[in-house]
Amino acid sequence: MSTRYDLIIIGGGAAGFYAGIHYATARPHASVLILEQGTSFLSKVKVSGGGRCNVTNYTIDPIDLVKNYPRGHKELLGPFYQYGPLDTIAFFESHGIELKVEDNGRMFPVSNSSSSIVNLLETLAQELQVELKTSSGVKSISNSSSSWIVSTNHQEYSAAKLLIASGSSKFIWNQLASLGIPIIAPVPSLFTFKVSQHPMGHLSGLSAQVELRIDIAHNSKPINSSGPLLITHQGFSGPAVLECSAWGALALHQLNYQFDLKIDWLPNYSKEELNNTFKELRINSGTKSMGTIDFIDLPKRLWEYFLQSAGIEKQQQWAQLSKVQLSNLIASLKESSLAVDGKSTFKEEFVSAGGVDLKSVNFKTMESRIHPGLYFAGEVLNIDAITGGYNFQNAWTTAYIASSALAENY
Repeated sequence: MSTRYDLIIIGGGAAGFYAGIHYATARPHASVLILEQGTSFLSKVKVSGGGRCNVTNYTIDPIDLVKNYPRGHKELLGPFYQYGPLDTIAFFESHGIELKVEDNGRMFPVSNSSSSIVNLLETLAQELQVELKTSSGVKSISNSSSSWIVSTNHQEYSAAKLLIASGSSKFIWNQLASLGIPIIAPVPSLFTFKVSQHPMGHLSGLSAQVELRIDIAHNSKPINSSGPLLITHQGFSGPAVLECSAWGALALHQLNYQFDLKIDWLPNYSKEELNNTFKELRINSGTKSMGTIDFIDLPKRLWEYFLQSAGIEKQQQWAQLSKVQLSNLIASLKESSLAVDGKSTFKEEFVSAGGVDLKSVNFKTMESRIHPGLYFAGEVLNIDAITGGYNFQNAWTTAYIASSALAENY
């Protein structure tokens, strides 16, 4: 005999808890069960944003907001008008969690601790009598005329409605595929670049504002991004790299993560402007050493690296700069090219491109177009975003819309 519920939610993460809380709030007498395969809930929330939890992003215009989603931007436009960052902010602040805006619109709890978010969601779920079960990995999902049957490693449960909020789970995707749900094969998104023969590894920890370009093929648009680039021992990281990895997730997977990364280290200067600036320095500051420069926003050690790569000693005076050295220096700064030959997961924040085909979902309700009574929220869908709180906003929005539709159809 299976234990019966009004709603079963598979996945004890951000989307699962948010949906469970809003559904139980709207239907206080309904029975709700959240199943989590891990030993604790909200594990991804705990580690996100370096343990501070990047809750959302203060990009409040849906038209601008969807531009940060390589997959899902068309489908999320309507949902973001229905429930967006301002609604998320209002929810948390109404429960005593004040949020603050940092660089690029990223929003964090004022406490600077993800435990504020985790504790709130767990407390609300418990107060609303949502039943919570950890260590309950799903073994199978099936449906009959009026019920969804979910079997775990412990027992069997049934419900009239089922919400899948399992995140990036190959097993759940396989289960859904067996039910006829179309699944887009997942590939990694949000990863850093590895460079085996790394000429800049000794500069690990230095960062700069750059523009990146990856040429894919003659008939394809290049992948471009701009922003901070972080040099690591094994390659490159930072927002500019992560943006490239998100937008290029499918193409870079096809290349087996082997490609040339082109870097413009001084995107605010054209080659002609740099050429003129360096010539003026040669005339007006000829006795100054080239190792000391204050007009370029580059770390000193990084500037010295580019001098060395251009065949210039840092003690050399500007008046001694030859035409060949000038050309080499400009090329190093504006047209660096390094061979990337692998990827690394970005911290613990694994995100994948792929999942439930968006064409099979009604985004006004988040219900499956194939199976009535089956709903989706969060990263189980073929939706992913660049860093900055956007992936969480997808979770909050789709969970809220799903829970609202479920409550209306109770």
